[in-house]
Amino acid sequence: MDILRFITAGSVDDGKSTLIGRLLYDSKSILVDQLEALEKQSKNKNADGIDLALLTDGLRAEREQGITIDVAYRYFSTTKRKFIIADAPGHVQYTRNMITGASNSSLIIILIDARAGVIEQTRRHSIIASLLKMPHVVVAINKMDLAGFSEQRFNEIKADYEKVAAQLNIKNVTYVPISALLGDNIVERSANMPWYTGQPLLEFLESVEVASDINHKDPRFQVQYVIRPQTAELHDYRGYAGQIISGVYKKGDKIKILPAAIESTITKIEVGGKEVQEAFAPQAAVLHIADDIDISRGDTFARIDNLPKVASEIEVVLCWLDNKPLIQGNKYFLQHKGRLVKTIVREVAYKLDVNTLERIPAEDGVKLNEVVHATIKTAAPLVYDDFTALSDYGNAILVDETSNSTVAAVLLN
Repeated sequence: MDILRFITAGSVDDGKSTLIGRLLYDSKSILVDQLEALEKQSKNKNADGIDLALLTDGLRAEREQGITIDVAYRYFSTTKRKFIIADAPGHVQYTRNMITGASNSSLIIILIDARAGVIEQTRRHSIIASLLKMPHVVVAINKMDLAGFSEQRFNEIKADYEKVAAQLNIKNVTYVPISALLGDNIVERSANMPWYTGQPLLEFLESVEVASDINHKDPRFQVQYVIRPQTAELHDYRGYAGQIISGVYKKGDKIKILPAAIESTITKIEVGGKEVQEAFAPQAAVLHIADDIDISRGDTFARIDNLPKVASEIEVVLCWLDNKPLIQGNKYFLQHKGRLVKTIVREVAYKLDVNTLERIPAEDGVKLNEVVHATIKTAAPLVYDDFTALSDYGNAILVDETSNSTVAAVLLN
């Protein structure tokens, strides 16, 4: 079975944690002892006698305030697919948590309270989804029970959100009317909304096509480990292990090893310890080449007819994750997959308002949760693709040299 990674987003009290709790509960992914503990802790009980939000709101502060602060990851599976859920905070002060949670997701569920409709938080979450080029967007219009299960109200909110999606160039949007508390249109089709003819939410999540989201056109392979056993049986063995990030590699392919720009040929490919004729993303593989070349961790193999960018001065979008502000001229480590290079932030061009996409001067520095457009300079050439063209090879992180803390999520341009 394949895996769908998705994230939920919405304003405070829109029902994100309750929705995930409902998915876990109705898919029977909760252990008996967990249920017993929840029944004891539940204050806001539903018809089943439990508060489903407690399944994901694990921090004491979250339970006391009734809001989500951290990104809570949950895992469950059905007979058709495995799922990894990121329950991201909706409050503006936790923008960084949402961006990090969304960066590895293929789908985002944006919850909208049927009583409130499209609000500023909805637009902000949609802007982040647009910024991260999210392949699939589900707009779950929640608390339909409090809106009388009204088809008219559903259509009004759908029309409002379609305007937002058009402005942000968001495609592949699916609209589902739900009640996370009561379970309407979550796993089973709701008898209270016979006018809705689409799939229940879980059925859609089980069937949405994610294999096509993997890029099989642009071959990118970054070396994670050089294998040289140097034993009597494998005296001349030299293999380069790593994950194929995108594309397809075949025996006989002419490649260029970057950033050194040395050409060679693939002579052998191994997957799972067996020799194969080709390997493709997202497989882990060992590649062998015809020439003895000085290759180390972080080097990239690309076909000579399809090369990524190689540069030392790069324009980036940064989401600042640290309590200490970013100051122009500061030095960091840039971690790009397995490659680590020293970096300086040369110039911060402007801040990006995540509510309006307006460009704001960055004269007062860059603070926690702010998103900026900047230019960085690396001590050694970086091999990468534009995030908009190939997101898997166009993202990185900035790491503080002294504390070793991750201080920024990076989208390379």
